[in-house]
Formats: sequence, C-alpha cells, structure tokens
Amino acid sequence: MKILILGGTRFLGRFLTQAAIDQGHEVTLFNRGKENPEIFPEAEKLIGDRNGELAALEGRTWDAVIDTCGFLPQVVRQSAELLAGNAGHYTFISSASVYDELQNPGIDEQHAVRQLPRAEAERMAQEGAEPPGNEYYGELKFLCEREVEKQFPGSALIIRPGLIVGPHDVTGRFSYWVNRVSQGGEVLAPGRKDRQIQLVDVRDLAEWILRMVEQQASGVFNAAGPGHLLTMEAFLATCREALSSSAQFVWMDDEFLMANDVGYWMELPLWIPDSENLDGFMAMSIDKALAQGMSFRPLSETIRATHESQQKEGRVGTAGLDKGKEQRLLASWKERQEGGQSDEVV
Repeated sequence: MKILILGGTRFLGRFLTQAAIDQGHEVTLFNRGKENPEIFPEAEKLIGDRNGELAALEGRTWDAVIDTCGFLPQVVRQSAELLAGNAGHYTFISSASVYDELQNPGIDEQHAVRQLPRAEAERMAQEGAEPPGNEYYGELKFLCEREVEKQFPGSALIIRPGLIVGPHDVTGRFSYWVNRVSQGGEVLAPGRKDRQIQLVDVRDLAEWILRMVEQQASGVFNAAGPGHLLTMEAFLATCREALSSSAQFVWMDDEFLMANDVGYWMELPLWIPDSENLDGFMAMSIDKALAQGMSFRPLSETIRATHESQQKEGRVGTAGLDKGKEQRLLASWKERQEGGQSDEVV
C-alpha cells in the first residue's frame, strides 16, 4: 500500500512508520521536518505545515492516510478536504479524552462525548484562535473526528487511545514509575491498591492500527490495555519484578495526598483520587478492539523496554513527583503513623 502519515517521527507516529516500513508498504511522511528528521531514510519525506501549507500534498494519491497529530478541527478539515479525492482511507488518532461523564467503568464507543461550549466554538470560528494549552483537548479531538468522517464517509477509522506508554515516550507519565521503582528504596504509592488502571504499549497499538488500515477498517474504536484487569498494586509489583528492584511501596491514601497538595495524574502519574469520580477514565471497554484482533505483549516487556529507552536517551519527562517532595511526604506519613499504627510498606 501507499501510505501517507501526517507526523510520523514522534512516539506513536514513529512506531506506525516503522511498522508500515517493516511490512513493506510505500511510506510518505508529511511534517515540518523538525522532530527526528534523520530517521526513516527509506521513507519519502514531504515538508510543510498542515496549518495552511499543504502544497506538497497536492496532486498526489495514496491508498491510506494516517493522521497522528490533528488537534484543531479547522486544521484537520484542510488536510481531510484536500485528500478526500486522493486517498481511499483516512485513520485519525483521537483520544479517550473525548468522553464525558467518566464516573462509571465500562465506557464504550457509544458513550457521551464532551461538547465545546457554544461561546468558545463561536469565538474560535470567528477568530481562528487556538485555546490556551490543552484546554478543551477532548472537545476539539471529537470535532476533528467529525471533520474526518464528513470527508471520508464509510472509510474513516477513528482510534481513541487511553494512556500510551513505552519507548520514546516524552510525557514521563509511565516512565516516572519505571524509573522511580528502578531506583529502589521507599517509594510513595498512591491511593487504593485495587484501583484499575489502563495503558497500552505504543508498539502494540501501532501494529494493530496498521493491521486495521491494511483491512480498510472503519468506525470508532477505543484502544487501551491490557486485556485483563490491571490494578495499581499489580502494576507496581510488576515494575519491581521486571527491574529486579528492591523498592518498598509505602501506600498513602487520597486524603493525605490531597491535603499535602499533591496533584493527580501529572504530578503523581496514574493516580486519580476517588473524590474526582473518574473511575471510567481508566476503565474503558475495549471489547470492540479485541474483537478486531488487538493484542498485548507482557507488561514486563513494556517496563523493561521503557527503562532501557529512558536510560539510553537520558530523557526526563514533564510528569512525575519531585524527589524532594516525595521524601518530605514519606517523612510526614511516618509521623502520622506514630501512636501504635505501622506504616503500610510492601
């Protein structure tokens, strides 16, 4: 197949490109040429900015397009409109952040989605302005989906991943725990041990998406893992075992962490306190993806590969608890446990 990848050199896009090349497809990358421009010499590389600078795509045809980096609906509209007559299939990488009402587990593809406030939508339409940071991230991703479906009716594949993890991750949300557990010692472990978490190895996700593209599959699919229930306790225990670590986990409850101004998800990755009523965020239904052949390598392999990648690249993600703050919290927790109680260390 002739496959055009919008992006294609960073994290998921990087592994999608590699998977397509490994399968013998003719790959074209379209991006600004700023992120890892030296990789994939065997792929054709077109330089441009998808926000109004699409001339390099004009007059070309592809069997399939994979859009890894669309965020603003008006920008996605430009590429989808231009390629509608020149490509047979369009895959858009969306996000599980499109979903609203996240209090209950089992969210499937028919679940309610977040809606952009009318005033904000009108402002963006009139001014062409972007929201600050990641504000309205989920709402905008859903509007991007609609733009793709409008231009590729019946041949649009929408992927809504949860937390993507593995080698070359730049966020640090998963690698924080891998690196911290590898260091050993007492490790702050947050919240309930039995809280469900979901994550998917970027390589598993890329290989499955490519198979879906080869089959010209269409529709909306949640994409998370693993195929069984994974708890925070089991995840940390697997980290310790996979890395041959001597780490001891000190479990702290939500109330203590919140009282000490610990931020959930980004400052302390994978932790979301019960009071936020977001149990569904990391407990999506992936039955539809499993029925289409999605599969997962052992979590221990993901952990080791992530650690090796981080060590080789010396990469420090933006997420994660400051070591000094962790030590202060550990000391404070021990003081709280005095008076006949013992620390919960495992």
